[in-house]
Amino acid sequence: MTKGAKIAAGSALLALGVAACGGGGGSSSGGGSGNPRAATGTVYIRGCEPQTGFVPGNINETCGGTINDFVYSKLVKYNSDTAAPELDQAASIDTTDNKVWTIKLKPGLKWTDGTPVTAKNYVDAWNYTAYSPNAQLGASWFADIVGFDKVNTADPDGPDGPKEAPKPETDKLSGLEVVDDLTFKVTLTAPVAVFRTKLGYSTFGALPEAFFKDPKGFASNPITNGPFKFVKWDHNSQIVVAANPDYAGAEKPKVKQIVYKMYKDDDAAYADLLSNNLDFTELVPPSALAGDKWKSDLGDRAIEGKQGTIQTLSFPLYDKEFGGNADFRKAISLAIDRKTITDKIFNKGRVPLDSWTSPIVDGYKAGQCGEFCAYDPAKAKEFLTKAKSEGYTPPKEFPIWYNGDSAHKEWVDAAANSINQALGADAGFTVVGKAMPTFDEFRSTITEHKIKGAFRTGWQMDYPHIEDFLNPLVKTGASSNDGLYSNKDLDAKLHEADTATDPAQSIALYQQAEAILAQDLPTIPLWSYGLQAGTSKWVTGVKVTPFGVLDPLSIAIKEA
Repeated sequence: MTKGAKIAAGSALLALGVAACGGGGGSSSGGGSGNPRAATGTVYIRGCEPQTGFVPGNINETCGGTINDFVYSKLVKYNSDTAAPELDQAASIDTTDNKVWTIKLKPGLKWTDGTPVTAKNYVDAWNYTAYSPNAQLGASWFADIVGFDKVNTADPDGPDGPKEAPKPETDKLSGLEVVDDLTFKVTLTAPVAVFRTKLGYSTFGALPEAFFKDPKGFASNPITNGPFKFVKWDHNSQIVVAANPDYAGAEKPKVKQIVYKMYKDDDAAYADLLSNNLDFTELVPPSALAGDKWKSDLGDRAIEGKQGTIQTLSFPLYDKEFGGNADFRKAISLAIDRKTITDKIFNKGRVPLDSWTSPIVDGYKAGQCGEFCAYDPAKAKEFLTKAKSEGYTPPKEFPIWYNGDSAHKEWVDAAANSINQALGADAGFTVVGKAMPTFDEFRSTITEHKIKGAFRTGWQMDYPHIEDFLNPLVKTGASSNDGLYSNKDLDAKLHEADTATDPAQSIALYQQAEAILAQDLPTIPLWSYGLQAGTSKWVTGVKVTPFGVLDPLSIAIKEA
């Protein structure tokens, strides 16, 4: 999830333009009036190259996360219409104090190798993910469980380079206890009201016994327990999954196979959609958004709505040269004309954001960014002058990095133009957009803390609650805290919110924590996503969830 989203309306931005997309509206190969999908039962959806593979605790980006949710079932699932948490593999999740939780599994659940899904599978997976020598990206999600400090030691890496972390005391969380084959108990260090809601996130998935025999091999060819089973992964080309005949869920897949097809950019995917060679994409490129071209292109194949996804700009705070200081980051934010960019590049399909939370989630509060998310060139210059007086000198060229295999070039270039024009020729530096070829390379450079410049970050909600936009992203040491931001006051307020027993009080405390971000601006809110998606003429019933992704159980092939 990686998880997942200004200049006065002047010539620099308007000159970008948006090129019309080719592709035409011809029919797919297959001939005749019949449906070519019917013969194989296979549908094709737009995909992208996962960063790490398919171990649930090592996925924190959407390319891997989307497929993960096709092939793994968890204790909890999120309703495809409302995003509300519902029991999935769990028969019950009980607590009397939000601190000690008893989880019972439904009987008869199976892995795709035929072995049963057990309580031990969950406990073993959580222990593996939390144990810091295993270097799993999702480790911090288990920090609330008793014993985390004994299994996970802090990474001592700093500006002088990687250092070996001390070995933990143990590799088992003392707060996890297997009661019987279908029951386990979780003890938290303090009450956490949203713990049950969190359990549908990919990191809380189980792992079969086979995983521990070959973790590396498993990542590329997993044994799973969801509605679809893994078939193959052709790197940078496609991932294939097939309907799982042993899936125990009430709703079964309506197609035999899904091919998750990768493209060099979103324009190529859109061209395939127009020609009915692609059956679904959840990303319509800016070239098709202009003038609502996509709606006339697709007609009743167009899907419009809302989703819990935001776009932000992040900084490597561990890098003195490119992390800047708080006043420099405020200058950058004040110099971005969000309204003009969302109007001109996205044809109002995205909405300027002045907080760090999606407008569709519980706890959203407008204006948390204060004055710093309003376009104000004069004030931007004041903060740049202040930053320089405090000893920060920006490098002559300041990049904004993005992945080139998705439609980010237009808005990144527009943001760079906005900043340069607002700060003026005597700012002493120039902001430029720079692309890395693939999402995989881009995210790896970020998570390895090797990026030299600001970088685009998006967050697709894991569940519809303000907590999901704070703890994973800005808490010290959190799994998706890409810039390594740390603020003790913020951490203390987040802990207070985490442990509050009254839901309304908890949300109010999360909002207080969010407001602290305006002091440092470790990330800059840009805009929230609308939903623009499309299908081919070969499929029906397609449902896009509030998470902005395809509900894989909804898609069906039209009768020939």
